[in-house]
Amino acid sequence: MTEYDAKAELHLYLQRAREALLWKLEGLSEYDIRRPLTRTGTNLLGIVKHVASVELGYFGEVFGRPADIELPWFEDGAEPNADMWATPDQSRAEIVDLYRRSWQLADDTIAALPLDAPGEVPWWGDQSAVTLHRILVHMIAETQRHAGHADIVRELIDGTVGLRRDVDNMAPGDEAWWSEYRDRVERGAREAGAAT
Repeated sequence: MTEYDAKAELHLYLQRAREALLWKLEGLSEYDIRRPLTRTGTNLLGIVKHVASVELGYFGEVFGRPADIELPWFEDGAEPNADMWATPDQSRAEIVDLYRRSWQLADDTIAALPLDAPGEVPWWGDQSAVTLHRILVHMIAETQRHAGHADIVRELIDGTVGLRRDVDNMAPGDEAWWSEYRDRVERGAREAGAAT
């Protein structure tokens, strides 16, 4: 495999994760994309805001290619976790546009640099020396991790599940099948719990 092929393959996996993340917002109200559904406040629009923000840092600052985009939630004195939720005055369109702009910066960096291009992640301490290859792998893992969070949050909101709109990657079954399956899993959990 040539470096071009390896870079294209890594980029493809990153792009698929990005698209999966945005798909989880489709068809939902402003309230539903913002509502916290875990004890720690995990919400769909906040996940997108976070991933957009970190992608800007990893493909921008790390390789000396900073974007001219202000991220006040990362400034000194900003509220903790401010990158994990959208305030009422931050629109869905604004956050999605930020994410698409971060893609463009990242894609420009990926196109311009070889996989072994050096970079530095100041917030990684003594592990700060990196390559474009390592950052691509890191951002694929980061984006997929958060896409998994978004999968669960979206299912809790309206039952929508799956990898992508066109490929759900789920076992075949109607509502009755899934209900029976869930009940079977619950019975198994109770049985295992009772045995300990």
